[in-house]
Amino acid sequence: MSPPTLRIHPADNVVIARRQLLGGTWLPDEAVTTSGLVPPGHKLATRAIAAGEVVLRYNQVIGTATQAIAPGQHVHSHNLAFSDFERTHTPGADARPTVPAAEPAQFLGIVRADGRVATRNYIGVLTSVNCSATAARAIADHFRRDIRPEALADFPNVDGVVALTHGMGCATDSEGEELAVLRRTLGGYARHANFAAVLVVGLGCETNQIQGLIAQEGLAEGALLKTFNIQDSGGTAQTVARGVALIRDMLPAANAVSRQPVPASHLTVGLQCGGSDGYSGISANPALGAAVDRLVRHGGTAILSETPEIYGGEHLLTRRAASPEVAAKLLERIRWWEAYTARNHMRMDNNPSAGNKAGGLTTILEKSLGAIAKSGTTRLEAVYEFAQAVRAKGFVYMDTPGYDPVSATGQVAGGANLICFTTGRGSAYGCAPSPSLKLSTNTALWLRQADDIDINCGGIVDGEETVDEAGERIFQLMLATASGQRSKSEVHGYGQNEFVPWQLGAVM
Repeated sequence: MSPPTLRIHPADNVVIARRQLLGGTWLPDEAVTTSGLVPPGHKLATRAIAAGEVVLRYNQVIGTATQAIAPGQHVHSHNLAFSDFERTHTPGADARPTVPAAEPAQFLGIVRADGRVATRNYIGVLTSVNCSATAARAIADHFRRDIRPEALADFPNVDGVVALTHGMGCATDSEGEELAVLRRTLGGYARHANFAAVLVVGLGCETNQIQGLIAQEGLAEGALLKTFNIQDSGGTAQTVARGVALIRDMLPAANAVSRQPVPASHLTVGLQCGGSDGYSGISANPALGAAVDRLVRHGGTAILSETPEIYGGEHLLTRRAASPEVAAKLLERIRWWEAYTARNHMRMDNNPSAGNKAGGLTTILEKSLGAIAKSGTTRLEAVYEFAQAVRAKGFVYMDTPGYDPVSATGQVAGGANLICFTTGRGSAYGCAPSPSLKLSTNTALWLRQADDIDINCGGIVDGEETVDEAGERIFQLMLATASGQRSKSEVHGYGQNEFVPWQLGAVM
């Protein structure tokens, strides 16, 4: 059997239990005996830690002991708490240019007329406001293969018609940030390479007027971008009939595609982690980071996000910044979040969630350090605000909330044509129009929820696989999925309900 604990760094004063440890268990690698039950994925002290002393994991501060902790004792929320500390920023200290791969990897992509490359081929029905959501969903449902297989029988190259609805679009400042960000999000989806064509349906009297969206985002209506309102169409039934007819007209052009070999530089991967546990920063996240390093070497792009879940570890990212300006922009977004949470009577350390804590994560500092591991080791090239179009190649950052559906929505709006989502507690997330891969941090989860998980990284914890070996498997799965291989969430039909734009401001 593998050793009962995992040590991440020689300087750490805690180690991680590979499996449940009973009191009195001798740990030969640490020369200590457990003094009580330690659940799998949780921490235990390897030496005496005084009250007020910092606890180290990854050789980084994850909090301060609230009471004296004896060697072998379980370390968690009963004796460890968040503590703010001064982060030293040395922009660019760890930034280094990436050595390109000798032979660029390829996948089978769909090349659009303007040169953009898609990993999927959908028709999208977007809404300007929640009031048109029901009509939009009815339009898309008309083309569901599981209900009306004949509707798309003549269009095998179309992956489907999806309605991406939301709860916003009105009762907001017509000149404010919230409306501008919503329009930026919708514009990003309207332009997304994975949509062959798009229909935008509105009500008619909403704050988010469709023409305002078109103007802000520089969109051009035409054969593959149609818009109209319910109020101008004579009501719901006529709106649905009109929408169905417009999509029928779009289908022949949308179907006239074929996959062809393209360089992996056309991949833009959004990085997510949700339902994290004590193994996330040991297995799936660093393995995904190893895959990201490969992707960057092959010319592709990876987007790290979830600003509240890198909090406390941002100094590690600024060390990788390509320039002082990039570092400054990341820190500016951190300051924005501190002010944002303060004015909403919240704090940046209100994480981890209940499930994260049950899985062994105690403080946001600990969670953030593990989350950052998803980004690999390459240089941070650029920082973007929510849903901004990602233009840079390589590793980049997008400011988003930590809530996964909102965060991934921003990434896809920015151009992500694939999502990789690590989880230790279990996730049933999917995303449209971009496929989403889920990576388990531990084998027990993989065995329990294989119906939803695409790849298991638990072999790292079990001592059966290295991080680099798992990273290679993930990278190859990225290429296969981008080439058309369906993810577990696609098989189950996830994706339409997970479109969640960021609601920034007050509902009036």
